[in-house]
Amino acid sequence: MFANRNTYVNLHSYYAFMDSLTQIVLGAACGEAVLGKKIGNKALLFGAIGGTIPDLDVFVGRWLYGNEIDAMLFHRGFMHSILFSVFAAIILGWLTFKFYNIGKRQGTTDLKDWKNLFFWALFTHPILDCFTPYGTQLFAPFTNYRVALNNIAVVDPIYTLPFLLCLIVLMFFRRTSNKRRFILKLGIGISSAYLLFTFGNKLYMDTVFKKSLESNKINFKRGYTQPTIFNNILWYGVAETDSTYWVGYYSLLDKDNLFSDFRELKKERALSTEKYKRVKDLAWFSNQYYSIYKVAENEYQYNDLRYPVTQEENSTSSVFSFLLHDDDGALNMKPFERNEDNISEALNALWIRMKGK
Repeated sequence: MFANRNTYVNLHSYYAFMDSLTQIVLGAACGEAVLGKKIGNKALLFGAIGGTIPDLDVFVGRWLYGNEIDAMLFHRGFMHSILFSVFAAIILGWLTFKFYNIGKRQGTTDLKDWKNLFFWALFTHPILDCFTPYGTQLFAPFTNYRVALNNIAVVDPIYTLPFLLCLIVLMFFRRTSNKRRFILKLGIGISSAYLLFTFGNKLYMDTVFKKSLESNKINFKRGYTQPTIFNNILWYGVAETDSTYWVGYYSLLDKDNLFSDFRELKKERALSTEKYKRVKDLAWFSNQYYSIYKVAENEYQYNDLRYPVTQEENSTSSVFSFLLHDDDGALNMKPFERNEDNISEALNALWIRMKGK
């Protein structure tokens, strides 16, 4: 589906930006809903800030850990939990109230307003993340269970762009205007309706995937489906057998109501969980859908098979992959390398397959 691993690295940077934009939009909507009538467009700003804070765990993880794997696994952990939302809302709400409620602004808001604003901006962030395949440790630190409903891609413009447009439009109305409230409700309504559609689509895709596996006489132990990036039309499915994984695609625009393009990927475990605890951590991260290949002396490639392969002719390629190495007895990974090549090819391949076959 994609041209090569370097293409994915660049796409990863792009959809990380788009994911942040989505959370900014949702957080801004929460700010408007709580404090828009009192402070106008400033509520959008503070809500957007609150909606961004959980994703700062990308930087916090690198600050806390000297190991790249540990830093990556910290993402969507405690800072995406319900507990963090509660405590951070109390602290941020109190601090903001103290700095905001002075001079001419004194008495225009109260402490409860600010706590509510930050709670909803923070809390809706991990809730939305739970719908994506990446998963979120919503109940950390009590459990490391990753909630992943797999009904919407990490980046889906149909969810984000209409919502963003509504927020831009409402900014031009007075804070007390009923039209402002109507436009906010419209943005929330459109995005919520689309989420409901993706849930229904997910149930349909699961049924089609199971039927497709049975039709191909694949005796699988477990499997699941998820939408490909940027859309909810083209879906990817992966099923596990005792020794292999089977992966395939299905578009709502396909003529046959079956997953196709099935490929068999051998399970590879070039590194053991007994020798390296971090291999066990990576296996948990991918929900056991993974392979590790030896590619050079002291260099291994980890493929998260919850995501598609990048080259049809290369079964060891993967959309989500990185290089591992032994670092003085401890397993570490090499940082992603940015590359601008072949982006148009990758997106074009995605578009062509999405249009059906």
